Amino acid sequence: MGDCDNPGPRKRKRLLAKFSGVALIGFGVSALVLHLGLEAGLRPWSARLIALVCAMNTTFVINGRFVFCALSRQRFLAQWAAYVANSAFGNLCNYWVFVGLEASHRPVIGNPYIALFAGSMVAWAINFTGARFLVFGGLARRLLGRCAGLFSRRPRSDARGPAEPVSFRR
Repeated sequence: MGDCDNPGPRKRKRLLAKFSGVALIGFGVSALVLHLGLEAGLRPWSARLIALVCAMNTTFVINGRFVFCALSRQRFLAQWAAYVANSAFGNLCNYWVFVGLEASHRPVIGNPYIALFAGSMVAWAINFTGARFLVFGGLARRLLGRCAGLFSRRPRSDARGPAEPVSFRR
């Protein structure tokens, strides 16, 4: 288990702060790549898509290695796929909250900047929770451990005895 598993209250606050810092780094990467794409003549939607992919991969590596201390070579692709799926869900919820609030045309919550903030907070909460528990946490290790036998080359048990247990430690 990594150093980041089951942190106490003080460590949880630090974990939240580090995750938030990485989110700001991701925002910076996204803004930079978006700017470069627009300057290169790309259409805004394609520049934004490239920027999103760059930011998502950047935050995946930093969160996995330095925030959650759980990135491993053995599970890299599975962790990456789970992180992308979790982030996509968080971003979809972000957009849904933004559009719903903005479309309400109510005095405060209908303001596009308030709606943007609310949607961003929803995405942040979803992305943090998913990254902590589903992508890099103990639940992910248990699920991947159970599925590891499905993809092994030799059967789980043969004449030589049971197969070796799978270890996900670094």
